[in-house]
This record gives sequence, C-alpha cells and structure tokens, in this order.
Amino acid sequence: MVKVLGIGDNVVDKYVHIKTMYPGGNALNFSVFAKKLGMEAAFIGTFGDDKEAEHVEKVLKELKIDLSHCRHFSGENGCARVTLEDGDRVFLGSNAGGVTRENPFVLTDGDIEYIKGFSLMHTGLYSHTGHILEQLSTLGVPLSFDFSDDFQQEEIEQYISYVDYAFFSCSHLSHEETEQLLESNHRKAGQILVATRGSDSAIAFDGAKYYYQEPEYVKAVDTMGAGDSFITAFLLHLLNEKDIASSIKESAAFAAKSCLVEGSFGYGVQYHE
Repeated sequence: MVKVLGIGDNVVDKYVHIKTMYPGGNALNFSVFAKKLGMEAAFIGTFGDDKEAEHVEKVLKELKIDLSHCRHFSGENGCARVTLEDGDRVFLGSNAGGVTRENPFVLTDGDIEYIKGFSLMHTGLYSHTGHILEQLSTLGVPLSFDFSDDFQQEEIEQYISYVDYAFFSCSHLSHEETEQLLESNHRKAGQILVATRGSDSAIAFDGAKYYYQEPEYVKAVDTMGAGDSFITAFLLHLLNEKDIASSIKESAAFAAKSCLVEGSFGYGVQYHE
C-alpha cells in the first residue's frame, strides 16, 4: 500500500465567534486527507502539553494516523484564531506554531530510516522545517512543499531546489503573473509547480507545459483546509496515475467537498478562554 507522511505543523484553529476549536495545520491536514482518500498515513510533528495538543492528538489517534515519531514538549501547542465571513476563513492571529517553532526539529537516525519507508512526504512554510529540507531531499522519497500565500522570493530561492512538488496560493496574482512565478522558479527535470488561485483557475507547470483547472463552485460552509485538500488529492492521484491533467481535476473536486465541512476536517470542540 502507498504510505505518505506529513512533517511539521499541527495546530488548533480557534473560531472565536463560536468558541469552537478544530484540529488543523498544513502538514497534519495532508496526513488526514490522505487517510480519508484511502492511503496509509503518518504524521511527524511536535505537540505541546495543553488541552489544545490533547485534542489534536486524540483526534489523530481516532483517525488511526501513525504518530510514533512525534515529539512532545512543555508549552503551547500551535494555535490560530480565526473567524468566518460568508464561509471564507479569516485569520485573526496566532502563536506562530508554539512548541513547533520553539523546538526546531532534529531528525534522528531512527526518523531517517522510518521516513525512507514512505512513498511521499509533504511539509510547508508554516511547518518550521526549512532547516531540514536539504536532509529530507537526500532520502530517496519524493518531497512536496507548500509555500502558502505569503511566500517571499528569498524563501523560494532557499528551498525550491530541494523539492519535487511545490505549491503556491496565488489569489493575489493575475493569471500571467502566476505563470511567470511558476516558470521562473522551476529548477529541475521532473519538478512540478502548482498554483491555486481561489475562485480562479489553478495552474500547474512541469517545466514544459502549463495545465489549467477551473475550481468546482460550491456554496462554502468553511474554506479552511481547502488548499490542503487540493494539495493532497493532487499528489495522491499523481502518485497513482502519473497524469497532471487528471490529477489537477481530481484535486479541484476534492477541495470543493472540503469546503462543505466545518474546520479543516471537522472534529470541533468547545473551548474556554
């Protein structure tokens, strides 16, 4: 069976208007969505020792996500404060990853041997894994990286050569600017760069050809996690089918479905300040 791994951030998203918190985080969402798509999935990350961490870890165990190589530290789990405006999530602030940021990840020999057993791994800009990307890129496992929407060109230059798949959120860029971003940052044969653009067409670039996909329109309940679900479906379909055009179509359909779920993937609980 195909086994995939998310490495990096786990958070709770606290919806301040309803005092409900949901598990999330780019790397964690990748693992959860992969599990929902029928893959064997694992997550390597760092948990705090608060109620927020306890909730996230409990949900992941319930979903049977392998957590055997996670770390635990005393302190605040990653946490973001959000609200909704017409179904669109709006970030109000965060603790910038909490213990994940405060305890930079160091790969052990055991971690390295474990990671080599996977078919694909995914991390991203908010995962605080930039310092281990070079090491991860040498393990013989395809590496995916999400640059999110507030990437800087300096960060792209620093990380892009290590990754096989790169994702960008480009709602703030025009169609032409997005194509230029992808083409100018393509670094090696076999590398695929993908930009999502909200309600506009997603664009993928493989170094030779562009691929376009209109989003599937739904009346969104909550757009939280939509980009992460898109990334996951794209990568997993590509692993199986080796076809970019059908992969980007599948990812648009899966992302639309995720917009009908509260939080990134549900499992909300009430919290008290």
